[in-house]
Amino acid sequence: MTPRRGPRPLPAHLTLALARAWLATASIPQPFPAPPPSSPGSRPWNASWPGFAPRSPEGQAEHRRILSALGAAEAEGFRAAVLRHLQAEDAALLRGILAYRDHPWRRDLPAPPTFWSEGPARLLDYGGEGPVTLFVPSLVNRAAVLDLMPGHSMLRWLAAAGLRPLLLDWGEPGPAEHGFTLTDWIAGRLERALAAARAAGGPVVLAGYCMGGLLTLAAALRRPELVRALVLLATPWDFHAGGAADRARATANLLPLLEPAMAATGGLPVDALQLLFAGLDPFAIARKFRAFGRLDPASPRAAHFVALEDWLNDGVPLPAPVARECLAGWYGQNTPMAGAWHVAGRPVDPAAWAGPAFLAIPRGDRIVPPESARALAARLPDPTVLDIPAGHIGMAAGLRAETALWRPLRDWITALPRPT
Repeated sequence: MTPRRGPRPLPAHLTLALARAWLATASIPQPFPAPPPSSPGSRPWNASWPGFAPRSPEGQAEHRRILSALGAAEAEGFRAAVLRHLQAEDAALLRGILAYRDHPWRRDLPAPPTFWSEGPARLLDYGGEGPVTLFVPSLVNRAAVLDLMPGHSMLRWLAAAGLRPLLLDWGEPGPAEHGFTLTDWIAGRLERALAAARAAGGPVVLAGYCMGGLLTLAAALRRPELVRALVLLATPWDFHAGGAADRARATANLLPLLEPAMAATGGLPVDALQLLFAGLDPFAIARKFRAFGRLDPASPRAAHFVALEDWLNDGVPLPAPVARECLAGWYGQNTPMAGAWHVAGRPVDPAAWAGPAFLAIPRGDRIVPPESARALAARLPDPTVLDIPAGHIGMAAGLRAETALWRPLRDWITALPRPT
């Protein structure tokens, strides 16, 4: 049995936990000093002495409240209580990581038949009778998130519920793909997969998830005769929306630091990608592994957690030209929103899409802020927008995904007018 490597990169997550502890201890109030000598005309010593805890009645009352909550009677007791709390949380984090690494669950779903292939990419056919729907995931994550585990497979559920889903599994980039730009992926491999899918039964419903939504939008605008309708799941558009401009530009500014790794490997390594995602919420990994350590390992919830973590930690390197285009263009210059993103020399303009469009926007999304996805909905001529009380991944693969997304999406697709 192959040992698990996650959460990746583990040294970085342990360092973040250490940094959190350091910040917490650095903010502990020091013991109150003796009053300094007063002189004529000086301020009362308890007004607000620099470097010490506030001595106003309100400040003292708040200080006593915190000490009481931690069972401490003085500042030194407060410090000891904080250190005990941090030690317990660190121990819980390590227990959660070890429980994840030792968990017996392993993905063993049989792969569906391959309908078409090119290089490492495969078009997987999940069967079913109904409208052909081609799902396109991101380039940086495995396609398995849409076929996660028994009872939690979006595509197998849709195949049994009246659709014929196909999944474009991009595979692992090889030497040929290391030189691909976004134009190569969209105007090349994706369009050829789309043409193959059309042969299965006429114009298809084209569905993109996250980054895959941007790729499918561009492909649909280029080849509208192949596409019956467009589905965009948690798809970003305005990369500076929701107050994210400074963070997006800071992400773009990391590109020079990433160039040596890309020059050596031909792509942006998985661990570097994981660090970029971790920057959205640096302490989220520690929180969720502490919570996992409290679960019954034999419970369905624990197995579901392990399935998602295995998927998250099994990422795909991003070819260097695409990494440069995404980081410098999408994040740094906000090229989609600015109308400056081009594929094969043509601008990608959502307003030019004339067919039906369905957008699922998870309101708890940290990866694609809802404001970013709503900016795309505002530019499509006549979108159907589904607001989902979930996060970026939970929307498609969470414990309540069937109710939140799968059923509404199936109903929307089956209600589409038949193609002429």
